[in-house]
Amino acid sequence: MRLAAGLIALALLAPVAASAQSASEVERCFQNPAACSNGGAGGAAGRGTPAPTPPPAPVAARPAPAPDYTTVLNSPDPERRKIQESLRTLDKYNGPIDGNLQSEATMKAIADWQKGRNTPAVGKLTPQEAAQLNAEAARAPIRRLESPPPQTAAPVPLAPPVQPSNADALKALQAKLAERRKAAEPKANAAAQALVRDLKAYVAADGKGVAGDQFTAFAKWYADNKAVGRTVAEITPVIDDYGDAKAGAATTTEVKFETKQGDKTYGQCLVFGWIEATPRKNPQAFTCDDVAAVEKWKTDQALKSAWR
Repeated sequence: MRLAAGLIALALLAPVAASAQSASEVERCFQNPAACSNGGAGGAAGRGTPAPTPPPAPVAARPAPAPDYTTVLNSPDPERRKIQESLRTLDKYNGPIDGNLQSEATMKAIADWQKGRNTPAVGKLTPQEAAQLNAEAARAPIRRLESPPPQTAAPVPLAPPVQPSNADALKALQAKLAERRKAAEPKANAAAQALVRDLKAYVAADGKGVAGDQFTAFAKWYADNKAVGRTVAEITPVIDDYGDAKAGAATTTEVKFETKQGDKTYGQCLVFGWIEATPRKNPQAFTCDDVAAVEKWKTDQALKSAWR
């Protein structure tokens, strides 16, 4: 009887223990789900050891995108023309620059260029290839002309200038000299009148004054006339030349003297040359027939005539 009662007690306690064990397993799995295994027996066998994480499923490779040829084919006309120009620069294209990238000649030229780069020779360009093509053409040392230079009309030969006749040339020269002389005339007249005043003062003083001191040839001329009994009456100046010289304004004046001896009158002539200053510079007097000496004096002074 006692044995049977013990067996009955054990049978009654077994479900309680199993229930207690299941509750403990549930709590453990709740706190650490990785430590649990799928299924009751497996969970008991793998208790305390985490199950391995399965590897991720392989991702399928995406196919490479198709080359973009549409962008270049539909690009603005100037950009398409530039591609043809670049092909021409690289000696790949000889056709018209019309922006038609689908013409047979243009596509062949693009294919030739692609073939030289060891890329698929499809005769069409991606945007990257278009940029590379233009850059390569820009670096080319010699560029071909886009088109023959425009033909310019031959210049119309100009009619030869009409040469003025000798008479016209002479008139023009005379007019030019007249203008210069007109501008110089007041100064030249003032210089000649100043000389005449000094000459008359010298005669009035009977051989004394600045005229004789400055023009020694005139002083000798006056003395020679006085020695033979001639007196000086009229003194008339005529300007011979006037202009700029290396030392200042130069004047040469032809002076006519009327001398008298008794009832006879004689006409005599001297040429006076000097540089305007106070006192006069480089003064000289010559007989009127000594033209060579007068011209030499002008040359020595580097006279630039405004008179003739």
